[in-house]
Amino acid sequence: MKYILLIGDGMGDLPLPELGDKTPLEAANKPAIDRLSRDGELLLVRTVPEGFPPGSDVANLSLLGYEPEKYYTGRAPLEAASMGVKIAPDEIAFRCNLVTVDRTVNGKITMRDHSAGHITTEESAELIHAVQDACGSDQIRFFPGISYRHLMIHKTGFTDLKTAPPHDYLDQDVTRYYNDYLAIDTLKEVMEKSSRILANHPVNIKRVQQGLSPANSIWLWGEGSPLELEQFKERYGVTGSLISAVDLLKGIGVSCGLDVINVEGATGYLDTNYEGKASAALEALKDKDFVLVHLEAPDEAGHQGLAPEKKQAIEDFDSRIVRPIVEEMERRGEPFRVVVTMDHYTPVNRRTHEDWPVPMVLYDSRKLAKPSGLTYTESNVKDAVSRTGLSLPGGNDFIQRFIHQG
Repeated sequence: MKYILLIGDGMGDLPLPELGDKTPLEAANKPAIDRLSRDGELLLVRTVPEGFPPGSDVANLSLLGYEPEKYYTGRAPLEAASMGVKIAPDEIAFRCNLVTVDRTVNGKITMRDHSAGHITTEESAELIHAVQDACGSDQIRFFPGISYRHLMIHKTGFTDLKTAPPHDYLDQDVTRYYNDYLAIDTLKEVMEKSSRILANHPVNIKRVQQGLSPANSIWLWGEGSPLELEQFKERYGVTGSLISAVDLLKGIGVSCGLDVINVEGATGYLDTNYEGKASAALEALKDKDFVLVHLEAPDEAGHQGLAPEKKQAIEDFDSRIVRPIVEEMERRGEPFRVVVTMDHYTPVNRRTHEDWPVPMVLYDSRKLAKPSGLTYTESNVKDAVSRTGLSLPGGNDFIQRFIHQG
């Protein structure tokens, strides 16, 4: 038996006027997913426990069966694991975004873009290296990641800093959070010096000339201490691989012993290498029992408030990842179970995550379950679950049903 977990990050949404009062899932042309939905069973799963931030870190840990209440220490340590960055017991890891902010003469700071216009990895690497050269020390280290997503490691010495995810505050006043950084001497120096370095760097000067958003500030969030996860194979008795463009997911894979596959051209956005991800998944399934394929694009479109782009990301997910994987597995003739899901909702009109239970499809190629007969939408899954009772309280319950009942 092969197990395939396909995650469209943040696909869930609310009805939108620009899509004819449909959600992106309802509006999208997604025949491959809808076929699985009609012939499979529909579930609701709470991926974010009460009281936890509804981020991809918590939700994807949960989807792999690792209870956030037991294992979660913060987002950044997972990204550090992906990057091969070791965190000492007396250190804290921070996610370090390159962002675009507006500054006024009276000190007000507005978050304009959490991704600095989805800056390229090559550009951002130059900028983070420049920040490390100017601000790095025995106490603080910077490491480049993918696109706008980077890492800062800080020796402990403060425990009361409250950070905020920049994507939750687009076009909002974030002065109070920025001032919290400035209240800590080591961070005050880093924030002020790095802003000067970034503003005058040739990469940003060129971006401004091209009409692109400059990466004119760093933004620290997602802090956490080192973590340890039980190995996936020992926990569930299957070998596995993970495919994603983003360090967070890769870090979860590294931490739990999955084989992390890097796909050339995987960007974490609408221009990602869909075909490369599907091909890598199919290759991995030749000798592994389980594969997870993660697509970031729907979440990014949700954060930017872009309904047509979110719909397109779902359609691309369907035609360029789900369909080729399922069709090839059917051609091979080996029994398989596939789940299509989101990790959390990212509603376009809210531009941030919500912790609502996520709808998912569970399809078994042996067709042992009673088919739902319904397409995959938020409302259809809720209607089906109201009749079947397949509402699971946590990710561990889901993975047990997915793998151990397969």
